[in-house]
Amino acid sequence: MTEKDINIENEDTQKEDPVEETDKKADESEATEETVNSEDTEEDPLEKAQKEIEELKTQMLYKAAEFDNYRKRTLKERAELILNGGEKVITTILPIIDDMERAIENGAKTDDPKVLREGMDLIHQKFIKTLEAQGVSIIETENADFDTDVHEAVAMVPGMGDDKKGKVIDCLQKGYKLNDKVIRHAKVAVGQ
Repeated sequence: MTEKDINIENEDTQKEDPVEETDKKADESEATEETVNSEDTEEDPLEKAQKEIEELKTQMLYKAAEFDNYRKRTLKERAELILNGGEKVITTILPIIDDMERAIENGAKTDDPKVLREGMDLIHQKFIKTLEAQGVSIIETENADFDTDVHEAVAMVPGMGDDKKGKVIDCLQKGYKLNDKVIRHAKVAVGQ
């Protein structure tokens, strides 16, 4: 090879070098862009997850506050219900108290016990009807079989015969139910 050939070869390489360098630079910039893009895609899900976590935290705080308010409200309502729960019953009993007061006032004006007894019977009937309207009922004991769910045996009466065995003989104190729940057992004497 002559010098001329070498110079031509050098010129060709020099001409090719800038192209190769440009290609190398383009390849490097593409690699850098890919790295940046891959970092963006890596950061993007991370940022997205962090935003989602923040939103969920905010929702959780709102729900916790909402539940706390609900709990406080229900406690307050329950306390009010306990304090004022008997209001309906008391308002239905007040007219009976008025009748009793009128009977007491009129009882001082009359000496006839029959009139007083009639007045007391009327008041008693009105009171029983008012209780029945509120769901209170009297437990039946007349000729009933002894039932431990509604009766309380306070006496056993021997020698009543086989037909009276296990039956209620006498009721010493009436029992009452409130909406099918026993609120006071009937005190009874039972045949033995």
